[in-house]
Amino acid sequence: MTQQEKQEQQVARQSADVGERYAVAVARYFEAWNATEEGARAKAVAAAFGEDATYTDPLADVAGHEGLAAAIAGVHTQFPGFVFRQLGGVDGHHDIARFGWELVRVADGAAPVAGFDVVRLGADGRIRSVFGFLDRVPAV
Repeated sequence: MTQQEKQEQQVARQSADVGERYAVAVARYFEAWNATEEGARAKAVAAAFGEDATYTDPLADVAGHEGLAAAIAGVHTQFPGFVFRQLGGVDGHHDIARFGWELVRVADGAAPVAGFDVVRLGADGRIRSVFGFLDRVPAV
């Protein structure tokens, strides 16, 4: 095997490891957003987000586990019977990743809300910050 082939293999392995890091963080993110019971939500938020994590989108600007859990609870109050679902894959580089999502009504599969988020990961793999964008929202 040539030196170039060895380097290409190493880059491919590192890319796979980094991709897995993003996938795990995003999976934990959705676990937190889909937790409906207070205790489960607090545990999922702590697993997904660093203690001083921030979340900013057009409708919310919160920080810390309590702020995040309250924002998530607010969405479940406004949209009972809905779950968040990832759209497509996760794209990322360095400690930043982006992914699409939609809010889906379990009863019929309708998805009136969709968007994409950009997250920054901490050294421990948990999310440090989220910047959310809404692409589709229901008419008021």
